[in-house]
Amino acid sequence: MALARSIGASDAAVEVSEGVGLSVSIRKGETENVERNRDKSMGITVYIGQRRGNASTSDFSRAALEQTVRAAHDIARFTAEDSAAGLPDAQDIATGAAAARDLDLFHPWAVDAERALQIALKCEAAAFGVDKRITNSEGAGVSAQQSHFFAGNSRGFRGGYASSRHSLSVAPIASLPGRRGDDMQRDAWYTSMRSADEMASPEAVGRYAAERALSRLKSRKIETCEVPVLFESSLAAGLLGAYVQATSGGALYRKSTFLLDSLGTQVLPKHIDIFEDPHIPRGKGSAPFDDEGVLTTARDVLKAGEVQSYFLSTYSGRKLGMRTTGHAGGSQNLTLTSRLTRPGDDLPAMLKKLGRGLFVIELMGQGVNYVTGDYSRGAAGFWVENGQLQYPVHEITIAGNLRDMFKGIQAVGADAYTMGSKTIGSVLLERLKIAGL
Repeated sequence: MALARSIGASDAAVEVSEGVGLSVSIRKGETENVERNRDKSMGITVYIGQRRGNASTSDFSRAALEQTVRAAHDIARFTAEDSAAGLPDAQDIATGAAAARDLDLFHPWAVDAERALQIALKCEAAAFGVDKRITNSEGAGVSAQQSHFFAGNSRGFRGGYASSRHSLSVAPIASLPGRRGDDMQRDAWYTSMRSADEMASPEAVGRYAAERALSRLKSRKIETCEVPVLFESSLAAGLLGAYVQATSGGALYRKSTFLLDSLGTQVLPKHIDIFEDPHIPRGKGSAPFDDEGVLTTARDVLKAGEVQSYFLSTYSGRKLGMRTTGHAGGSQNLTLTSRLTRPGDDLPAMLKKLGRGLFVIELMGQGVNYVTGDYSRGAAGFWVENGQLQYPVHEITIAGNLRDMFKGIQAVGADAYTMGSKTIGSVLLERLKIAGL
């Protein structure tokens, strides 16, 4: 930053980071990959008034660092002015104890390649051991990652912390004896935590993945229809992600979202709330400050179905004539809940609420248009009659419009699941079109 200022920058922001990790994968009891990574980088953003330049390097020699700063400065010199460009305002920046808040995010896993391979083998073996109809596997994998960074800018921000994330996954394939070419089904499951001690056991992950694959055998197509649809909790997080995308600053100032000018309006039923808490210990989306050094705060994102706030960075906030919400880098630990949910609303109870319709456990493709809200994706799951699973279903497409889907949320289950930084139970939608036979 000192060099940037000495050569004419009016402002500068720098981040220095380093990460190390181990990833291994096996398939059918044989080692496939053992990979180690060690990455480091320094990125600097330089401002000359309201002209911005950015450059980065992985070479930490003094000459390389100086060259990178000068490169960012040169880019800024020849960039057009942007009235929204610039560092966050001083009142938004995290300082002192707030910037140094410990959220318990760093739990390095002292696992070597041999131990990681044994865990992956144990997980896959557990899947094969469930039933003879588990005849193949796309493999199992273990990943252990940790990193740390420090950032600062010329307006006084200083902050950084270490974090870790570890995972275990497996994808078994089930088939019927003598009919492998006609009916093969795969499914997968995983566990991922900041601390390896909190991950599910390899045996549990393997068994559950196998049970999911087995449940999909003898899948069939269904007639085209329009019925209620229940999203499994792990998939319902995608609906929450769609809401974030539609109310994020970039989409709003570009006017490329179906929820344009939705602040203060009701876009979900009155029984739905969305709360954000960036300070949950060990949370996947926890952070004391965002990517610009802006202080993060807990808040109501949506209350009684009404939009309370957007997801804005400093730049997108200025483009909209608003203030940053501390979301440079995305959302942080969102939880969607329904005021109608009762403790006993587990998956069987949600299936009873569904009655007759489709229970979705897998979605395929990226058929979501955030400009119009149109939604169309390949799907697989189970047909439900009288609140009971009847048979597995595949090769179908579910379609609707996100605006109507959001307003059509009938119930949210108590079977809350955290997918990344989003926590939500299974979600029952009033009606979607199912394209089948």
